[in-house]
Amino acid sequence: MKSLKIGNLCASMPIVQGGMGVGVSLAGLASAVANQGGVGVISSAGLGVIYNNYSKDYRAASIWGLKEELRKAREATKGIIGVNVMVAMSNFADMVRTAVAEKADIIFSGAGLPLNLPSFLTEGARTKLAPIVSSARAAKLLCRKWFAEYRYIPDAIVVEGPKAGGHLGYKADQIDDEHYSLEAIVPEIVAEVRAFASEHDCHIPVIAGGGIYTGEDIYRIMALGADGVQMGTRFVTTDECDADPAFKQSYIEAREEDIEIIQSPVGMPGRAIRNSFLDRVKEGLKVPKTCPFDCIRTCDVTHSPYCIMLALYNAFKGRLRNGYAFCGSNAWRAEKIQPVRELMASLRAEYDSFASKCEGFSLKEKLFGTR
Repeated sequence: MKSLKIGNLCASMPIVQGGMGVGVSLAGLASAVANQGGVGVISSAGLGVIYNNYSKDYRAASIWGLKEELRKAREATKGIIGVNVMVAMSNFADMVRTAVAEKADIIFSGAGLPLNLPSFLTEGARTKLAPIVSSARAAKLLCRKWFAEYRYIPDAIVVEGPKAGGHLGYKADQIDDEHYSLEAIVPEIVAEVRAFASEHDCHIPVIAGGGIYTGEDIYRIMALGADGVQMGTRFVTTDECDADPAFKQSYIEAREEDIEIIQSPVGMPGRAIRNSFLDRVKEGLKVPKTCPFDCIRTCDVTHSPYCIMLALYNAFKGRLRNGYAFCGSNAWRAEKIQPVRELMASLRAEYDSFASKCEGFSLKEKLFGTR
């Protein structure tokens, strides 16, 4: 298993732990992944709710919360710690500025194209920037925009396919269309990114995520040109995941038919585990009240059946009757809660085992198992 190099950062395992909000990936999970040679990622979503004891002002509490999580992570690891900041968040600028000021190693940013992300870097800042895209067209647009306006080249690019958890950057009819599958879009995006990188005599690593579950999956997607992978769902069912045990147990108990696509109040499709809360939403039993946080720019409380921030916060705290768990397409495969160390070791072993079987195989044979 090759290491993942992002500028002067080097992860001995090419695994980026996906940023999962609200509260699912904080300092506890991120530092555990970083200690095992991966890239640990703190989600900045909803920190203003988690840290509301500090301030009832959502934005002030969010800034304080991110500082605290980065501080706790730094105390627990010398490894690579990133921050996930969604473009759709109303406090996007606050979170990016805080991550840069607190010297986060890298910012991952999606849920919209972060076209102005480089503008937040300060003189001497060492924080790397990695946009999250879902198409070659988006990758090309972003690379050229960043270079034209800021003379900045992305430090890495994350490709998220339609099997990812949470909010998806796809239309409903694209989610099950094989033309938009991770396996289909990774080669297209790799080709686009490599072409741009060659123009500027550099290397931009491409990290693929969405449905990656086993070491074999990692091998197959890297055989298509990815330099590393992003995994979220696998890290939920770990001891160090920051969510309540009831949240993790919902993954263990989920059946394949429980994983469903919902229409989120933020105006995007999302993947979640069906439960009584979502059933009540479908029956029209949930009604909007007021917007307590103004957390997502695209969320319109007058047309929303519930507050997504409160729903995700309740789930994070284990109160699943009043919320629900986002998840990737393979969440139903979870069988046990295990330490991050054990999970990372098993992924490496699975990767190595499959790699040894594939020696001498063609790319087609590696990908499809035919010979």
